[in-house]
Amino acid sequence: MLRRNFILCTLRESWWPIGGRNLAKKLVHSCMKCARLRAVTVNPIMGNLPRERLQPGFPFLRCGVDYAGPVFILNRRGRGARLQKSYICLFVCFASRAVHLELVTDLSSDAYLLALKRFISRRGKPIEIYSDNGRNFVGAMNEFAKFLNCCSDDIKAYAISQNINFRLIPCYASHFGGLWEAGIKSCKYHLRRVVGNAHLTFEEMSTVLSQVEAILNSRPLNPMSSDPQDFLPLTPAHFLVGRPLTAPVPDDLQDVPASRLTRYQRVEQIRQHFWSRWAKEYVSEMQTRSKWYQHKGELKENMLVLIKDDNLPPLKWSLGRIIKTYPGKDSLSRVADIRKEDGIVRRAFSKICPLPLHEE
Repeated sequence: MLRRNFILCTLRESWWPIGGRNLAKKLVHSCMKCARLRAVTVNPIMGNLPRERLQPGFPFLRCGVDYAGPVFILNRRGRGARLQKSYICLFVCFASRAVHLELVTDLSSDAYLLALKRFISRRGKPIEIYSDNGRNFVGAMNEFAKFLNCCSDDIKAYAISQNINFRLIPCYASHFGGLWEAGIKSCKYHLRRVVGNAHLTFEEMSTVLSQVEAILNSRPLNPMSSDPQDFLPLTPAHFLVGRPLTAPVPDDLQDVPASRLTRYQRVEQIRQHFWSRWAKEYVSEMQTRSKWYQHKGELKENMLVLIKDDNLPPLKWSLGRIIKTYPGKDSLSRVADIRKEDGIVRRAFSKICPLPLHEE
């Protein structure tokens, strides 16, 4: 508004243009420098829930992994003990939102693979593991970026040997991994209040993480009812018990009368009843969109755009041209490939700002 009025006032000192207000508005809107300073990203409508989060199955069959930390632990007890960095490796189940916490001593491929083996031994082997991309981490998180960039090949090689599909979300799109980001936030919430400034040994910190894990897996998945005669709310802990790791796929026993079942089949029927409630109560609750419920803007191929970088001022953001978009199952694109002067990068729409040049 101020820029438009200033241009109009300056012009009227010498001329009185017809429709000058609209002309000044168009001039300000098409200014490339102004567009770069006030760059606005595209906000697609919130997408549907991924298919991986809606498929019933054993816990942690499809899961995400993330790191938190560093946390400082004592290398031993007594006088002369020294502090050393450790990290928390979090696995979260896509279907039940159950979490599994592992304490690792350093950021290396060996430490990660050992944590993954402990996770598989206790929770069973997953078929898909999703993870952040190393370029998601900036600033103080450079250690995580270096770890993922250097060790991703070793992790993928191990996952392929174990018939595990290892997937990475797009760069600089941490909201694509909101499930494990929320798990990290909840884990830190309890750790700050339980541990505080105390320094624990490895065994003590592992015990605390196990207790925090039990708390997180006891949280209700659906809103609690005010009716005293209603069922207790479902929790992730309901899906973590009742089956051995090598159990075969059971028959559907939900509609079989209880009098015709053995005790083992009755336990399996109860477990299947939990999954049925999960589909009716929890999944229906997740369909609610709390944000991104309007589709604002659209990106097409050959459009000239700015690539948003949180570490640089707007005038130093890179220019690029969209060469390909990736539509989802709802036919809306949220990720695009962009050709820059130094190569092709893939970014989410939340990091792409269209320039007004294409409107001409």
